[in-house]
Amino acid sequence: MDPLANPIWHALDGPQHKVAERSGLAARYRPDIAPFAALPDVAEPAAWDALADLVGAGGVALLFRPDVGAPAGWKELFQGRGIQMVGPAADDGKTATGEFDQLTSADVPAMLDLVARTQPGPFERRTIELGTYLGVRDGDTLVAMAGERMRLVGHTEISAVCTDPRYRRRGLAGDLVRTMARAIRARGERPFLHCAADNTNAIRLYEELGFEVTRSLPVIGLRAPKRR
Repeated sequence: MDPLANPIWHALDGPQHKVAERSGLAARYRPDIAPFAALPDVAEPAAWDALADLVGAGGVALLFRPDVGAPAGWKELFQGRGIQMVGPAADDGKTATGEFDQLTSADVPAMLDLVARTQPGPFERRTIELGTYLGVRDGDTLVAMAGERMRLVGHTEISAVCTDPRYRRRGLAGDLVRTMARAIRARGERPFLHCAADNTNAIRLYEELGFEVTRSLPVIGLRAPKRR
């Protein structure tokens, strides 16, 4: 399987193993970093047993992969669909029109506040530890940001791309993504990202930046069996 088809597993079983919690053939990010769990490309019964041990009886696992096929006893709580897009290998040569601040742990309250206002997807208090995050401020208020989340061999995900509604249509998101992608390519990696399948505005923006849709992936929340 293409590692990007099961990105969380290949991140946690690879470059991001230090931020993973493991139980046999299952892994997840530490809950205060990201909510996702993962199974190997071929999820055998032993892997599902390991996942149940990892999240605990009645616990919830958020999976982002194809062909989930949960065994009996697991309860599906919700399901959505995400689009995965991979950025171009070459830089387009365009430069950002503004300057960005590199965000630090001191900015986390402002980042969480911006996420609450814009709902770009999961972002936890320690997500910032996964990579570089850049932001735009108006005075003391953080109004836009983007950063790095999943990291696989040869690929880094651009995530938490969001702009306060009052500051949209100024090119901030495009400039942030372009800047992040340039830094990722400078390390010899390829940028990729995810967005909700129905977020047509975001998809259109990313296509304008040269990103191409590679696949659609389900996002599924499952409750582990209470007894095994």
